[in-house]
Amino acid sequence: MNLTEFNAFDISDSDIFEESAPAPRPAQLEIERAVRMLIAAAGDDPSREGVRDTPSRVAKAYAEWFAGYRIDPKSFLGRVFEETEGYEETVLLRDIPLVSTCEHHMAPITGKAHVAYRPNGRVVGISKLSRLVDGYARRLQLQERLTNQIAHALDDVLQPRGVAVVVEATHGCMSTRGVNQHGISMVTKCWIGEFKTDESIRRDLLDSIRRC
Repeated sequence: MNLTEFNAFDISDSDIFEESAPAPRPAQLEIERAVRMLIAAAGDDPSREGVRDTPSRVAKAYAEWFAGYRIDPKSFLGRVFEETEGYEETVLLRDIPLVSTCEHHMAPITGKAHVAYRPNGRVVGISKLSRLVDGYARRLQLQERLTNQIAHALDDVLQPRGVAVVVEATHGCMSTRGVNQHGISMVTKCWIGEFKTDESIRRDLLDSIRRC
């Protein structure tokens, strides 16, 4: 498998976190009207039986695909546990399924995320790490931004000694259009704290991910 690697930590915070105010959400009928227009633009007849109900189905699918806009993913980290008995080694959740949408062509991004942190007296339930990934993924995204958002949210809330996020994903905008190349994965990484400053800790983490 070919891998294109990108270190998301090299992007400035202004590139990652600058967000404009959300636009008003269109009503259901407006969404369906837009989908009918897209069906016609594709060369099909929006009134044909096979696609007659497609606008309604697409509207419902959008509500699921982009559910991340309706929540603050950091809220999943609201409950932390401090009875760690002094545990300080890396906590790693591997192979978190990831489904997102490319903001440039609105094509699917699918893959997995590996999320790790080194506790500083507090830990969080492992299911919350998965929810954190999904909360940021279900938006129009860049993989680089997504990687950083996950890492910095975990760092902001838990304030651990280190955070690491590695995302491996394939992009429909590359495999279904343009160069039409399959079997290519993009890998992005973000290192914070000890993962950024200590090469041995970083290497141990990558070895743990590869063994999965």
